Amino acid sequence: MTKSNLTRRQFIKGTVAAGAVGALGFPSMIRAQGLNEKLQVGFIAVGGRAGAHTGYCHKAGLQCVAFAEVDKTQWGGVHGRKGWEQAAGYTDWRKVFENHRKDLDVIFVATPDHTHFAPSMTAVSMGIHCYTEKPLTWSVREAQLLAAAYAKNPKVVTQMGNQGHGEDGWRRAYEFVKAGAIGDVVEFHTWTNRPIWPQGGDRPTWTSPVPDNLDWEAWIGAAPMRPYAGPREENNEQGKKRRGEARGPYHPFNWRGVVDFGSGALGDMACHTTDGIYAIMNPGYAATAEPIIMTGPVKDQFPAGMVVKSTYRAKDGRPGFTTFWYEGYKEDGTPFMPEVPEELKVDNVKLPRTGNLIFGTKGKMLVEGDYWNSPRLIPNARRKEFGQAKQVLERSPGHHEEFIMACKGEKPREFSQSNYSYSGPMAANIQLGNLCARAGKKLELDEAGKIVSDPKINDLAWREPRKGWGPLEMNV
Repeated sequence: MTKSNLTRRQFIKGTVAAGAVGALGFPSMIRAQGLNEKLQVGFIAVGGRAGAHTGYCHKAGLQCVAFAEVDKTQWGGVHGRKGWEQAAGYTDWRKVFENHRKDLDVIFVATPDHTHFAPSMTAVSMGIHCYTEKPLTWSVREAQLLAAAYAKNPKVVTQMGNQGHGEDGWRRAYEFVKAGAIGDVVEFHTWTNRPIWPQGGDRPTWTSPVPDNLDWEAWIGAAPMRPYAGPREENNEQGKKRRGEARGPYHPFNWRGVVDFGSGALGDMACHTTDGIYAIMNPGYAATAEPIIMTGPVKDQFPAGMVVKSTYRAKDGRPGFTTFWYEGYKEDGTPFMPEVPEELKVDNVKLPRTGNLIFGTKGKMLVEGDYWNSPRLIPNARRKEFGQAKQVLERSPGHHEEFIMACKGEKPREFSQSNYSYSGPMAANIQLGNLCARAGKKLELDEAGKIVSDPKINDLAWREPRKGWGPLEMNV
């Protein structure tokens, strides 16, 4: 290997493999490169949720090279951290890759849902490790394409930001199921306390001046252009806080309920709350998806509430199974939730506000909360009778940790367990729930994830990016 073709990633993996060999043990030509063992990182978004990633990377000793953040009031997320003051800042994510691609080892993407795909695909196609927040993508097809890109670029490490996947909960649930504690799984019922932002409404009838601190062109990104709208004056005057009305319809946060930009409650929480389903069952693509109940049609926003039913094929010796997703509120304002099973009634236990019920041929299990942290057999008598399942799965050192360890070459790329080969099909199935709601009918799919019941609906599974805002490179 010559000086000219030694890359930073090859250098870093070489230093890891060398173990205790110090810097003085390397040839002078390598030291002359000015390279070091620190992973050099870039961020696409540094405000809001992205703060968890900038904070972790700074504490872990990574060096920030460049970042993009459309809202300049949030730039302190990088420039406010010691040692990162000189990182190049942009409002346009494309500049990070155009100006720094040779310097970057890792990219973190934590933008609104509609701008996940383009920078993530760009990073993977350029050979840059990529961590993308949940949901992995805005559309079904984008998720499938990122899974394909992961397969095509075998040296790239990836991760989706469903932090609970690095915890023990789903692993304990897996061990209960594999130990036969509830027999064959036949149904999952998953519910959430979201949305906690406006849903059910139509497009704003007003516009507002774009704030000086906000690059609206970059915020819109791949989505169709529309005028900026801030909080309505009457909402500001009354101090409205009900489901985020005082924030305005888009930036920040309320974009989650807007079809063009977000993925509603499904996109926000299902990557957490249904994670155990995919980890336990390894289902592949759904066979069918249908909206059983909606509180109204999909307009500019997703409905205020809905229940989605999906079915999955038999696989690997297990039978097929069915999932039910409950989100939001009924017309009378009560939340959509499953019925309380008899196994909880005998213990006088109510359903938590968010969680999972797992129905098997020989019993049931309850998982409280969003992250699968507390799986238990129900009723209490069955839990005491069965005891604890034997541990069969390796535990994770942590969600960020497994990603960074794989990036450094300390572990194989698949050690980053929510990589795109896992999270891509998961995200596609999740977005399929939103897609059947938009279509307003049941959809049937083949095993490759293509809609066969109404091929025209496949057009809704993909949206052509606005000119100039798609991936800079696409190696699939």
